Amino acid sequence: MLEPAYQADVVIVGAGVAGLSAAHRLTSAGVTTAVLEAAPYVGGRMSTEKVDGFRLDRIGQLLSTSYPELGLTPGLDALVLRPFAPGVLVHSGGVRHRAGAPANGGGARGALHAVRALASAPLPNSIRALPTSAPLGRATPPGTPRNRTAAPRPRTGAPLGTAVDQARLAASLARLAGTPVERLLSRTELPTGEALAARGLPARTIDGFLRPLLAALLCDPELTTSSRCADLALRAFAGGRLCVPEGGAEMLPELLARTLPPGTVHTGVRVTSVATTSVTTAEHGEFPCRAVLVATDARTAADLLPGLRVPGFHPVTVIHHTTDEPPQTGPSLLLDADRGGPVAHTAVVSEIDPTRAPADRALVSSTLLGTPPPDTDTAVRTHLSRLYGTPTTRWETLAVHHTAEAVPTMSPPHDLRRPVRLLAGLYVCGDHRDTSTVQGALHSAHRASKAILTDLGATGSMHRADPHPTTQAA
Repeated sequence: MLEPAYQADVVIVGAGVAGLSAAHRLTSAGVTTAVLEAAPYVGGRMSTEKVDGFRLDRIGQLLSTSYPELGLTPGLDALVLRPFAPGVLVHSGGVRHRAGAPANGGGARGALHAVRALASAPLPNSIRALPTSAPLGRATPPGTPRNRTAAPRPRTGAPLGTAVDQARLAASLARLAGTPVERLLSRTELPTGEALAARGLPARTIDGFLRPLLAALLCDPELTTSSRCADLALRAFAGGRLCVPEGGAEMLPELLARTLPPGTVHTGVRVTSVATTSVTTAEHGEFPCRAVLVATDARTAADLLPGLRVPGFHPVTVIHHTTDEPPQTGPSLLLDADRGGPVAHTAVVSEIDPTRAPADRALVSSTLLGTPPPDTDTAVRTHLSRLYGTPTTRWETLAVHHTAEAVPTMSPPHDLRRPVRLLAGLYVCGDHRDTSTVQGALHSAHRASKAILTDLGATGSMHRADPHPTTQAA
């Protein structure tokens, strides 16, 4: 229990990744900090349920190895990222196609050469399973559990149009990976669907690859998101590998909380009001401080800070199945270009991160966007049977997690640097202040902690703790 007499320089409301990463930066600068969390656990939406040896993410956010804040955030040195196979699998017309993998040689010329070679080369019968670990701070130890049987190589080409269309797309992704963020942010802002069409991309390329990909990255299959945010998401995809944290999404907040000074984080403490110099809680009284940082979800932040805008939200449902006969897709993210059912994307997650399932079982996690159908499990099984090309009637359903306010929308105009300093002594951060991603949440915490330290006159300590401040916008 938090003692009523407890006092800190800064009180942070919310123990999600934004609040915990801000706490790291503040404590590293010598600023005493208390993190108050209403739930009995840290992490917020980045939570992982344990069921019979399985680790089941509630929302299943996709990360990228190119997210700069993952490497810049104190406390995440021990985080291990498990990457998907390069690119994605796209299901279209009853066939799976590999798309978006980096081209050999790099750049536009390398992309064009790779696509031409791919279009003309005979397809081998199978491909070797790809490595499934990409550590951020350390290597995964040798002998990590299983890499199952090799997956048949998917056919290529059909959903992206002609070979020339594919080459143009590959070259665009290669160029995008090297484009400075500030240049992307200077582009005219439109809804993503309009912006892609205005750039002359064929409708088949947009609907066959970019729409399902951006649905997976931004939870927005209708492409209403700001084109600047979509460009940042595609840049991250083109410059890195999609990945998940080893052990489940909860590993990010768990690592951050675990490496904070003892006594910093207090769970089960519900904050009812905030001011510039104090926080009032439901059962633990009022706590004086020098500054308050609200690091909750957007709606809770607006409840505590009247006048703060509440964005719209993308609902997300994640359904987890297990089977002893896994689909032969390897460590790949599988997208549905046909939109022929409720599943937007799916993966045999145990192929990417074997720690998420017992050794003799496979974990298949699938994401639905929008309102789920009435008989969700039956509709999902039917759809997954088509996507994977295998019967799913014997699969066991482990959990269905529906989050109505999972991801804040980013409709244009969208301010990627929404203010984190409301006034001296009162600050706010979270994925609703930057991009609606883990990268955005961490970056907003970086900005907020910098503002707090500046106002408290502790910037010298901050720079010693963080010698490589990021210049990334999202």
